Amino acid sequence: MQYTITTPEQFILSPWKNGKGTTIELAINDGASFSNFAWRLSMADVVEDGEFSDFGGYLRNLVLIDGQGITLTHDAQTSDTLDQVLQFATFDGSSKTVAKLSQGAIRDFNIITDKTRIDTRVETYPNPVSISATIDELCFVYALTDTLAITLTGQGRHKEQVTLLPNHLLKVSSNDATEINIFGQAFILVQLISLDDESRHQGIKANQDE
Repeated sequence: MQYTITTPEQFILSPWKNGKGTTIELAINDGASFSNFAWRLSMADVVEDGEFSDFGGYLRNLVLIDGQGITLTHDAQTSDTLDQVLQFATFDGSSKTVAKLSQGAIRDFNIITDKTRIDTRVETYPNPVSISATIDELCFVYALTDTLAITLTGQGRHKEQVTLLPNHLLKVSSNDATEINIFGQAFILVQLISLDDESRHQGIKANQDE
């Protein structure tokens, strides 16, 4: 069964579009560039208040993964306050988004997707869970602070066990596995679906551990 685990040593550093910081790139679609892509997963440290880069045409999902919190104000009208690790905000990349730190620097995990090509599903799990999800097209799991026990189910119900260490990213496609089961805590689950395949999406079933 084919899948990819990206380790911290394989992450790539890239400058922000506004030149005020650095992005840690974890994954990007084949053939993409920093300024032209269908989807990208990355992390960044926000060390001061300020305006985010313009990503017109893209949808942004930003997850707080370290620090005391951040408030994002969009077009001076609406705002999202993230004050717990693994809380996330979803917003239009073309908005004028201004960040205000609550108490010192934070680190965030970003899922940025082309709104015309990709349907994006993001789930975060700060507490212990056992979940089962259908892999509709492309699935990512990022382990934040804990080791995850993962079972992939492929064609013919063949199963493979995967151990995902903290700060590692798992990537698996529906060509290689039809279902993913995850046991653990402190992780992010991302499903990316081409818009013409959206009808295949069947959702995520989760059962909180007692």
